[in-house]
Amino acid sequence: MLYLKNHSDAEDIVQIVFIKYLKSSKIFESIEHEKAWFIKVTKNCCKDVLRCWWKSNRVDIEKIPELYDCEDSHVELLTEELLALPNKYKEILYLYYFEGYSVKDISKFLYRNESTIRTQLAKGREILKINLGGFYEKKTY
Repeated sequence: MLYLKNHSDAEDIVQIVFIKYLKSSKIFESIEHEKAWFIKVTKNCCKDVLRCWWKSNRVDIEKIPELYDCEDSHVELLTEELLALPNKYKEILYLYYFEGYSVKDISKFLYRNESTIRTQLAKGREILKINLGGFYEKKTY
């Protein structure tokens, strides 16, 4: 969803990734290695879809009905701002806060240095803070 911003495309990618998984004879060293494989393959499949010429002729995200069925307008606002971030910040914030991965795990998944992940995490938070205009300053979640 973070990359494609469309439920149908995201569902298609899930199917493609699981078909690749079932056809693969790859033996994973651990559960973490398997998760990393799924994340990396999913990311690459999303990038493939975004590179297609027809993707630029699709409906804009503002015209798509609710991305999530959120009753809470705060969560909806935060989700919209997260989706508006550049991919390098969006994916790291998503993996860190929504999926609960550590900086070390994210660096392995994305093949980046831990210091790069920390910097991008801090920069992504700062951009969100600026974009939200202090909306969440006094709230604790």
